[in-house]
Amino acid sequence: MKIDSDEFKHITINTKLDRFLQYFRRSIRCQTKLLSALFLTSISGITLLLSDGLSIQGRLTIFVFLVTVILWSMTSINAGYIALVSVVMLLLTGGISQEQFFESLGSDVVWLMIGAFVLGGAVKQTGLATRLTQVVAAKSHNVSSLFWLLTTVLIPLSFLIPSTSGRAAVTHPIFCSVANAIEDKRTRRALALLMPSIILVSTIASLTGAGSHLVAKDLLEEISGKDISFSQWLLYGLPFGMVASYASCWVIMRLFLDRRRLQQKLDVEYLQSTPLSLPERKTLLIVLLMLVLWLTEKWHGLEIATVTFIGAIILTAPYFGVMKWKDALKDVSWNLIIFVGATLVLGRALITSGASEWIINNVFRFSEINSTKSHFFILLLLAVISLTSHIYMTSHTARAAALVPPLLYLASSLNINPVAVLFLSTLGMDYCLTFPVSSKALMVYQDAEEDGFKPTDLLRLSSVMIVVHLALIVLFYYTWWRWVGLSF
Repeated sequence: MKIDSDEFKHITINTKLDRFLQYFRRSIRCQTKLLSALFLTSISGITLLLSDGLSIQGRLTIFVFLVTVILWSMTSINAGYIALVSVVMLLLTGGISQEQFFESLGSDVVWLMIGAFVLGGAVKQTGLATRLTQVVAAKSHNVSSLFWLLTTVLIPLSFLIPSTSGRAAVTHPIFCSVANAIEDKRTRRALALLMPSIILVSTIASLTGAGSHLVAKDLLEEISGKDISFSQWLLYGLPFGMVASYASCWVIMRLFLDRRRLQQKLDVEYLQSTPLSLPERKTLLIVLLMLVLWLTEKWHGLEIATVTFIGAIILTAPYFGVMKWKDALKDVSWNLIIFVGATLVLGRALITSGASEWIINNVFRFSEINSTKSHFFILLLLAVISLTSHIYMTSHTARAAALVPPLLYLASSLNINPVAVLFLSTLGMDYCLTFPVSSKALMVYQDAEEDGFKPTDLLRLSSVMIVVHLALIVLFYYTWWRWVGLSF
């Protein structure tokens, strides 16, 4: 087939026009994002300058945090680089000390994640991950059934492992193996969002689901003289945790996957059933021992991060381990480690600068919750305050320690049930899906350079799930919780 010169020129002109239009559209999008970022940054700065009762350090910390969030949301710059630059800005302006900057690299979260990555590498290298994947995939016909099955499996873990970070560490190797069986990058990203989201949302199901629950329980006894038992918590929390978990799964599938991806078959290479090899048996034994130590933390005093790293040391030990130390280090996402260290500094700076306390006090003042008599209004404000608390207080335990006392004193002044106030506020504080820094579980799974999700993905999910959570709280309060005796 021959093409004459006029037709060739016509095709060439159309091709150049298409390229120009694509470039023009990209340029417009970039300029729009840049102008929006500059506008939001300016508004943030002006608002903080006009604010009263906040120290200069507190204003600076909030401003830097807001700019960081804007850059995470509206640019394609590496999230770890943005966090690191933000911390350097705080350091150079006196917002944090040099000691605070470097201490973040010694945080238990950092060592937990290094140990978790080494553990995941060992599970993968020995072939144990392939076996685990086949167990999951054998029950799943396609991506949709895989997501529902994983949600069902993850919910009971809140009763077995009393830490969101521990649950993330033990499930991350399974995620890595399952992700390798999925070719589509978008599906892998949705899976990376699903697993930590279910881990966090199902936390409320058990009194031992998070250490902050026990802190809140102790504060309830100390301040109000009331108590909430394990069975009561189970009665209140398990139904909500299950409904919220399945709702999260449904939202993630609808937001990030289309019908074709949901119906896609899993490409898993099935192997013949063979006995476990020696490296597999060693890895499985060490993982089970770590699980036992995680469950019995109260008895021996070794924290989850310590146990995880000890397990990583044993797995890489000369003559006994299943992999070499230098090979194990290759499985660690150092970009993510730096990101975690930097965002931890940002989170702590919000607390030490007084910014978090200032935000809480202003929320109470502007909401006028102290003077209201409407139970619906109290429920709504309590839910909003607790659901958004993770934005300005990134530590789960810190949220409980800072918010529970004033909320319990508020319950006393309004003469309402302190147990209901405690449980509802704890439920809201368990929600922390907006930023990776809000939870260690999210940090384990977040890595934009690999199979993980981006901060913008989490923001998109949270914009929907926070509304769903609020609606579920109102629905459960006027139905199930009232029926079982939990009300104001």
